[in-house]
Amino acid sequence: MAEDMDVALSAEAAVLDRFPMRGKDGEIRPEFVEEIARRIKANDTPFLRAVVAELHEADLGDLIAALEPEDRVSLVEMTGTDFDFSALNEVDDTVRDEILEELEPETVAEGVRELESDDAVELLGTLDEEDQEEILEKLPPSERDVLERSLEYPENSAGRRMQTEFITVPPDWTAGQAIDYMRDTPDLPNRFYEIYAVDSAQRWQGAVPLDVLLRARRPVPLSELIDEDRRRVTVTDDLEEVARLFGKYNLVAAPVVDSDNRLVGTITVDDVVDVIEEEADEEIKALGGVTSDEQLSDNVWTIARGRFNWLLVNLATAFLASSVLGLFQGQLEKMVALAVLAPIVASQGGNAATQTMTVAVRALATRELGAGNAFRVVLRESMVGLVNGIAFAVITGVAAVAWFKIPGLGVVIGLAIICNLVAGALGGILIPMVLERVRADPAVASGTFVTTITDVVGFFSFLGIATLWFGLR
Repeated sequence: MAEDMDVALSAEAAVLDRFPMRGKDGEIRPEFVEEIARRIKANDTPFLRAVVAELHEADLGDLIAALEPEDRVSLVEMTGTDFDFSALNEVDDTVRDEILEELEPETVAEGVRELESDDAVELLGTLDEEDQEEILEKLPPSERDVLERSLEYPENSAGRRMQTEFITVPPDWTAGQAIDYMRDTPDLPNRFYEIYAVDSAQRWQGAVPLDVLLRARRPVPLSELIDEDRRRVTVTDDLEEVARLFGKYNLVAAPVVDSDNRLVGTITVDDVVDVIEEEADEEIKALGGVTSDEQLSDNVWTIARGRFNWLLVNLATAFLASSVLGLFQGQLEKMVALAVLAPIVASQGGNAATQTMTVAVRALATRELGAGNAFRVVLRESMVGLVNGIAFAVITGVAAVAWFKIPGLGVVIGLAIICNLVAGALGGILIPMVLERVRADPAVASGTFVTTITDVVGFFSFLGIATLWFGLR
């Protein structure tokens, strides 16, 4: 295997063509990771440089995550300037922090210099202020000033994620002048979709998409091509709002302006995709009671500590639900079937509530659910709970009668199922809406409250109806 890879390298062929990193399923091949680790231990710098130079930043990030901790730092140090530091934005925070802590500030500073400003800010933003300052001091003043300004913006703002490399032109130029300027300027952004017209004070005048510019005749004034109504964002806009703007208006890029309407940066769709993925990741974790900063690479103690508080809250609500059973202790002793069937009622209500809650939390996050349609949505979910309640009342009632041979038990559990599925539907939609109104995160807090409601209503309705139906005291 190693001989084949050496032949590929000596023949100046692409190493990854001869020895692919991924298998047919898209997963990293264990043989590839093992070979990279072996080359690291053998100090085979030429081979490692050749491999790293061919890898996309996302693939390089996956390779780093697959390596043992001690090999990760070695790979970065041995590949030097061939290592793309943007790959560190593709790995878990824990892995990135471990690598950056081991690297010399000079090494990190050299890597940061090769990054686009948005990637550099994202990387530096994960460090504490002391480490940030130590690295920034190693950068030239002009580059340091740009990064420091971006780092001053709030963490989840457009200013923090924007790219400060963009193309500006005077509005009185022609299309030909703008095209010639881009051809003659060596330091253009690596990727851009439009150019921006600004006045002498850098105030934003409008945008010219590249497709519009390239279709225009050279003598055409830019003033005829400028889109003055172009959607733009301010440096303080929340990234979630920026992502919604991109999705609603199908944007691939948007200019970023300050409070004086001066153009200070641009946000592109690749940054917005990252924001959407991060937000979805946070919501999924929150629905499960997991902290947003938990990473797959975290150690046991960190994960256990992060989950403990929410499990403690769940324990308290579980005792509340169990206290309902205590109210009917005598009835449960007289009819064992009630103790067997009560969890079924609570479970069905909890599952129905979780379905409704998931839809509600997502609709609130995307602004699809608001005051204008709240009543209609609540009524719809109530009717869904009622319809499913009737259907499962029949199914569960027949099963209960067949199991315990007590005809009245089917009626009791059927009525309880209807009550709890309606309660679950109402709780699943109303609790997230109330939490949103009081500015609490519905994704974080809804689950525990909704489950508690369905447990309490399920136990109380089932045992209460049974008490009345069978005359239990």
